Formats: sequence, C-alpha cells, structure tokens
Amino acid sequence: MKNLGIGLLFSILWSSASVATKFGVQSAPPLVLANIRFFIAGILLLGFSYLFGKDQRYRLPDRKELFQLGLFGFLNTTLYLGLYVCAMKYSTAGIGSLAVSVNPLIIVLLSSWWLKRRPRPEEWLGIVLGMAGVGVATYPLLADSSITALGVILLLVSMIAVSAASVYYATVHWSLPNLLINGWQAFLGGILLLPATFLLSDFSTAVYDTQFCASVLWLSLAVSIVGLICWFYLLRIDTVTASMWLFLCPLFGFFFAWWLMSEPITIYTIIGTVLVIGGLYAGQRTKLARSGK
Repeated sequence: MKNLGIGLLFSILWSSASVATKFGVQSAPPLVLANIRFFIAGILLLGFSYLFGKDQRYRLPDRKELFQLGLFGFLNTTLYLGLYVCAMKYSTAGIGSLAVSVNPLIIVLLSSWWLKRRPRPEEWLGIVLGMAGVGVATYPLLADSSITALGVILLLVSMIAVSAASVYYATVHWSLPNLLINGWQAFLGGILLLPATFLLSDFSTAVYDTQFCASVLWLSLAVSIVGLICWFYLLRIDTVTASMWLFLCPLFGFFFAWWLMSEPITIYTIIGTVLVIGGLYAGQRTKLARSGK
C-alpha cells in the first residue's frame, strides 16, 4: 500500500507540472519563472542534504563531479525545463503533459545511438505509436491556434534534451546521493540559464502576484522536490515498476488541464492518449515480461 500511494503521488505531482507552469507564465516571463523555481529547489535540496546527511557521501563534489553535475544540469534543467517552460507559453497544459510521457520512447532512440544499442521491434512500435498519439492530440489544436508550431518545436527539442540527460545520467557512475545530485543539477542548471533569462526576458511585464507565487512554490516544492524523491524511491525498488507509473501521467495531465484550465477533452485527445499509453506499454513490454518472470 505504501508503494501504491507513492506511485500515485508521483503520477499526480509529475502530471501537474504542465498546468502549474501554464499558470505561472501568465504572470511572468517563462525564463524568470524557471530560474526562480530552479534556485528555490536547488538551494532547499542542498541545504537539507548538507544539514541532515548522515554519512560521508554528503560532501562537496570534486572537480570531475562538478563538471558531470554541470553537464547533467545543463541538459536536464537549463535546456529541458528552460525550453519546456517557454513552450507552455505557446501550448496547452494537456499537450505539455502528453509530450512528457513520450520521454521513455525518445530515450530508446538516443540509447541506440549513444550506447550502441539496437532498439527491439516492440520498441520501434512504441516509438511510432507514441509519436502518432502526440500528433493526433495536437492536430486539432494547431487548427484553432490553441497551440502553435513554435510550441510544438520547443516541446520536441525539450523532450530530446531531457532524454539525452537521462541517457547521460545512466552512463555516469555517481558516488553522490540522489538528493545531492538533484540539488546540484537544479542549482547549476539555474546558473547556466541566467544569461538567457537576462537577455530574453522583459522583467517589466512580470507580475509577482499570488498566482505566480503559488506556481513557483508548487513547481519547486511539490514537483522538483517531492515528485523527484518519489521517483527515486520507486526506481530503487524496481525500475520497470517505476516506469509503469508514467502511464498515468497523460490521464492525470489532461484531467488537471480540463479541471483547472477548462481545456476541452475531445475524441482526438482520447485517441492520442490511448496511442501514447499503448506506445509506452509496447516499449516496456519486454522488460515487464522479464520482471514478471
């Protein structure tokens, strides 16, 4: 029951990020929202780790580890979340949540190139179904300008960036605890994003109202800290079981978008979501079978 509760909590928190981001960018430039979120999450995680860490692993990173954390933070925070929060200015919350769900499928493609691993036929099927699902759900929204071509491009590039971050993370032998890794990558990613924030953001348009503050706090505390702690906990138990909770993210994402932002759920939305979930299942089917054995 404990694992079930943590899995559900992860799916709910992870899928709520697109709606929270959509609310935040209505009050301030996207990169301003992103930078404040990264610094709050990074500083809190680092402070907690160094204050309450109970073993010698809770130490300052050496030069090599600092470079690895910086590269991971650049891919996972600066590029992925920086582009993603900008995409939410030109996209819907539901499509943003659906796009995040295809990450495992893009990771398969990047792994085949980066790690010289040939995708299996069922993984190719998963990739095709996942991309088709996003295309079906996006098509009517492009027609009525609810989402723009720029929004789609930014989402696509951000998904490639976070998938590259995941593949890179898997290639590094980390000796630091997960909390420290997450704290440092968020903090360093925020620093690397600062030049773009100052160059591209119009600070005069920012309104630091209740909506903005609620969005930042939710993204920083609920998503970046609690959500990732849940994810790391699930990964430690079983990576295959953990990935199953990603199946619920599109469902919760569209529900939150409908409930909180009045975004319509159409037949295209339903078909697209079913295709993405089917693609995720197809891509994970071999691992699930092995886990069952």
